Amino acid sequence: MKIPFVSFLPMEHELDKDLRNAFERVYKRSWYINGIEDTAFEKAFADYCGTDYCVGTGNGLDALMLALKALDVGRGDEVIVPANTFIATALAVTYVGAKPVFVDADIETFNIDPSKMIEKISQKTKAIMPVHLYGQACDMEPIMDIAKKYNLYVVEDCAQAHGATYKGKKVGTFGNASGFSFYPGKNLGALGDAGAIVTNDKELANRVRVLGNYGSDYKYHHIYQGNNSRLDEMQAAFLSAKLPHLERMNEERRRIAGKYLEGIINPAVILPYVPEYAEPVWHIFGIRCRKREELEKYLDDAGIGTNKHYPIPIHLQECYKDFGFKRGDYPAAEEISETELSIPLYYGMTDDEIEYVVDRINSF
Repeated sequence: MKIPFVSFLPMEHELDKDLRNAFERVYKRSWYINGIEDTAFEKAFADYCGTDYCVGTGNGLDALMLALKALDVGRGDEVIVPANTFIATALAVTYVGAKPVFVDADIETFNIDPSKMIEKISQKTKAIMPVHLYGQACDMEPIMDIAKKYNLYVVEDCAQAHGATYKGKKVGTFGNASGFSFYPGKNLGALGDAGAIVTNDKELANRVRVLGNYGSDYKYHHIYQGNNSRLDEMQAAFLSAKLPHLERMNEERRRIAGKYLEGIINPAVILPYVPEYAEPVWHIFGIRCRKREELEKYLDDAGIGTNKHYPIPIHLQECYKDFGFKRGDYPAAEEISETELSIPLYYGMTDDEIEYVVDRINSF
């Protein structure tokens, strides 16, 4: 049996008519930027998240960067970020001229460890950027308490967590602003690059919109040194076609994850831990194994696709070598990077495919 790490085919087959209609609608209208599709999706996604405003951007990295920029985070400032995350989180901080300050992970949840956060706060700290990694919410209550105590902004990185909840409330609704990615592989994915910020702050939303439109509040009038980062009409239309199905598809991901959690019993494998406060949407199902390379090859030989998120932690990436970090500085993040293996979990997996993955892992 051949099982890819991810496949869009079941979802795209199911939504084929809706997606084609979305394309035709935009194509016939011949309006591709800043039109009614963008406006409609922004309203629908804000309603879905439970926020007052949504502003579309070109991608998820830009969403985070523009949110920081709109909050006047810049040169001389520091931003608290997780040591265990995709590099886009740190790059957003770098792009506004600020310094990312890494905090180690909770080895069980893979998310930022709030108990290690205070020791990293300095006079220069201006914001915290927690990441709801793999579709599981961070422990937001202590994070927000720290932010309040030290008068810090909070920008949530929700790139992998569309619809995830913390204590019954959707992620993306706790901080000053939150960034989402709609990269095609996300739980809510476009058919190309796309992103958005959500917020309850009208002024912040307006600033993000202007900053993403070359800093222009009206044509040829530029009040900021802005960027070109807008959600185009075609991607907005595709996202509008998919959004009504997101909750149902997230539920299916939870069902698949439940089968994995119940069925995988190999003592060499450490399963994901879900704290009581979180209801994940399982963008990634990441197991840990100290014999990861052997398990990876074993599954590959069995026709099962896997991935690693992420094999080199950010503080050891060459692009941040000037920070002077060394192995051992963030032990939990490093252990995760050395042992994590992501197994197939996508909408449309059959029970036979799920059982095959479980059986192969248990026989390793």
